This record gives sequence, structure tokens and C-alpha cells, in this order.
Amino acid sequence: MRRPTDRLAVTVAVILATFLAALDTTVVGTAMPTIIGTLGGLALYSWVFSSYLLTSTTTVPVYGRLADIYGRKPIFIVGALLFLGGSVLCGAATSMEQLILFRALQGLGAGAVLPVSITVVGDIYSVQQRAHIQGFLSAVWGISAIVGPAAGGLIVDHIGWRWVFYVNLPFGILSILLFALYLHEGIAHQRRSIDYAGAAGLTIAVSLLLLGLLEFGQTRSGLPLSSWSLLAAGALLLGLFLWHETRIAEPLLPIPLFRNRVLSVSYGANFLLGTTLMGFSSFVPPFVQGVLAGTAVSAGATLAPMSIGWPIGSTLCGRVVLRYGYRPVVLLGTGLILAGSLLMATVGQGTSQLFLMAAMLVTGLGMGFGATSFLVAVQSSVGWGQRGIATASVQFFRSMGGAIGVAIMGALMNGGLSQGLRAIDGGRGGAATDVSSAGIILDPAARAAVPAETLEAIRSVFASSLHSVYLAIALGAAVGLALTFLFPRVTVEEQARQEAAPAQSQTRADL
Repeated sequence: MRRPTDRLAVTVAVILATFLAALDTTVVGTAMPTIIGTLGGLALYSWVFSSYLLTSTTTVPVYGRLADIYGRKPIFIVGALLFLGGSVLCGAATSMEQLILFRALQGLGAGAVLPVSITVVGDIYSVQQRAHIQGFLSAVWGISAIVGPAAGGLIVDHIGWRWVFYVNLPFGILSILLFALYLHEGIAHQRRSIDYAGAAGLTIAVSLLLLGLLEFGQTRSGLPLSSWSLLAAGALLLGLFLWHETRIAEPLLPIPLFRNRVLSVSYGANFLLGTTLMGFSSFVPPFVQGVLAGTAVSAGATLAPMSIGWPIGSTLCGRVVLRYGYRPVVLLGTGLILAGSLLMATVGQGTSQLFLMAAMLVTGLGMGFGATSFLVAVQSSVGWGQRGIATASVQFFRSMGGAIGVAIMGALMNGGLSQGLRAIDGGRGGAATDVSSAGIILDPAARAAVPAETLEAIRSVFASSLHSVYLAIALGAAVGLALTFLFPRVTVEEQARQEAAPAQSQTRADL
């Protein structure tokens, strides 16, 4: 006879996994300007994030499908072990190229950690309870993200940037032990196929798109022919991937899921939420350290209000969704995200750190309302047999939005830096035109040796290039709000009745 799951212990394991994922995201973002100042390679800045997001994104549907077939526990443990191994290697990296490679390995495990743990919550709690518990977990994410930037700044300034990766180990190990000991599942094993070819094709397609963007702004003519070729090949492969998904019995991304408007709108909106989240997490710290001449601690403090607003919005979301339904809440969330993004689109060299923090607070509130309500709506729209892939797909689209968004933003930043540095150099084509040379202002010790006039010129170029990034984020947020107006009017009570009806649940499982 199967032993019952200890719901409290498993919930603690999920909390630890959520804390781990949030901590890694915020700590690394805060530490990156200092890492660039140490290892160099500013032109590769976005790739530290994109490589991680690429592998963590394209593996999410695979892990979701495996979790539906073999159970949540073994898949989570395998993913967490890969994540921790990648963390150790990242801490030992001696070059930007190594760090990018090890971040990709870390992402291979991250594709399982958060999506599978969130799926477990959908398994062990009822529809009515999910709104509260997912709101609570989002609050945990927010609190973790508050601790992350501050802890990251302190670790970087007083211990060393390598420890921002090593700090993952105790939380990950404890979460693995709790899942292994206290989660007990009854799995009806079936012969099911995994779309590994689809996963490989998607990974290659997105990799080609990201590589095609890498050289943007690095030459006077914009994108060279080789980059256009990579972009075209990536787009072609992406089209072939979508065609492939319609031709097989058990696709990586089940196309019939998109016929459910709750899921299709949620996936599209989460793609754009991901661009905003990773855009600010990745490109606000360089503004604080490069333009405002701050430190890793001040960069972390600037991001912290977003992490404060997130749990506040998530906690309120659980109550408001139960009373008013999902649509008003997701509209409120995406509206607040747009408001915060528009505030960031106005920043310049004279912007105060307090203004940045206010914009982050508004954005965080929007994330709390929007991300939580989208997730609960998706989990409650399918049965157990598809909850893993449906939940994983939310994370898939959010991470994919982050990966592609960060690559585009990195290209915009590099293009602005390259153009501005050439103007400083007077068109002579000297070393000053190298984008990496602007990274000197991210290192407090190094920039102290730069002449004041040169430093001010580079700071101006940095501010201008990052302003274009924030404009792009605001544009994505506006599209996200417009898309959310298509979200159907559905209530928690309606979903609870559907989940309780076996016939209707079976219909959903057969999609």
C-alpha cells in the first residue's frame, strides 16, 4: 500500500526549491557587473543569461512530460542534481566563455526544479487552495528575491563573486532530501513517447536565433551576412519544429492545448512577462553600477522593491481571484507591469536611484498579480495527466521570452555602445570602439583610474544604450497588456465544478 504524502514536508521542499530558483536569478543578476569587471567580455554579457535560459527553457516541456509519465519526484531530483553541479562549475569559471558554458549546464537542471515543484502543488492542493498556496509561493519567491540582491551585493563586495553560485548548494540538497523522503506518488505507468527530436530541434532553432543577434552593433554595417543567415536558419527550423509538433502523437508542446483560450493567452502573456522580468533583472544593475557609479550592494537594493511588490501582489491575488475571477486580476497585473516599464523608459543620467526603485516596485506588484493568476488558471484548466506539461509550458514560455528578450536587449545595448564609442573615438577605429572597453566603468577600482572626461563620456554612452533597452521592454509590456484583453471570463468556482466532474476531466485529458 502506498504511503501517504506528507503535505507539510513536501510544501517545505517546494518552498526551498522556489527560494533556490529566485535566489539564483537575483544573485547572479546583481553580481554580473562585477563579474564582467573581473573577467571582461561585456559584449558577451547577455549570453550569461541567455545560455542559462535557453537550456532551462527548451528542457521544461521534456521534464513536464517525463513528470507526467514517471512521476514528479525522480524528475525533480535529477534536475536538481544537474543544477547544483552546474552551480559548482560556474563558481570555478575562469573566463566568460567558461561561465557561459557552465550556465548552460546549470540551466539543463533548472528546467526541472521550479516547474516540477510547482506542478506538485497542483497535485496535492484543491482548486480553491491553489490560489492561496500559489500566492504564498509567489510571496516566497518575492521574499527570496529581496534577500537575493542584498545577499548578492554583500557576497560580491566582501567574499567574492564565486560564492553567489556556491550558495545554492545547501538549499538544493535539503530540498532533494525532503522530496525523496516525503513525496509518495501512485503512478500508473504507460508506454509513452518523449519528443526528443522536437526538443533538439527547438534548442538548435533558438540557439541559431540567439547567435544571429550576437554580432548586432559590433560592426559599422549592423548585422553581417553570416548573422542574417543564422537568423533565417533559426526561423526556418522554428517553423519546421511547429510543423513537426502537429504531426506526432505526443508532441513536446501539445498543440490542442492552445485551443483552450485560458492556456493560449496565458502562454503568450507569460512570454512577454519573461522579457520584462529578465530585462530588468539583467539590465538595471549595469545602469546602477555603470551610469550611477554604484556598487553591487546598491544595484541589489535598486532591484529589491520589485521583489517586495511581487509578494504583496501575490498575496492579494489569492483573495481577489477567488472573489472576482481571473480576468480582472490579470488585467490589473499586466497594466501595472506596463506602468512600471513606462517609468523605466524615461530614465537618463540624471535619474535618481529612488526613481528606479519606485519603477521596480510598481513592476513587482504587477508581476505578483499577473504571474500568480495566470499560473493558477492554467493548472485548474487541465486534469492530472496534463498538469505537468501545462504547468511546465507556463515556465517554458516565460523563460523563452526571457531568453529571446535578453538576447535582443543585449544586441540593442551593444549596438548603442558600439555607435557611441565610435563617436568618442572620432571614427578612428581604435580600441575605444570595442564594446568590451566600456565594461571598465562597472568595476569601481578600474574606473577610478580613468580620466574624468573619458569616464563621463562612456557613462553617457552607457545611459543612452540602456535607455533603448528600457524602451524595448515597455513596448513588450504594452503588447502583453493588449493580449490579456483576450483572456476569457472564467471563475474559480466554474473550474472547481469542472475538476470535480470525471467526464469533463476525461475530456480535458484527451486533448
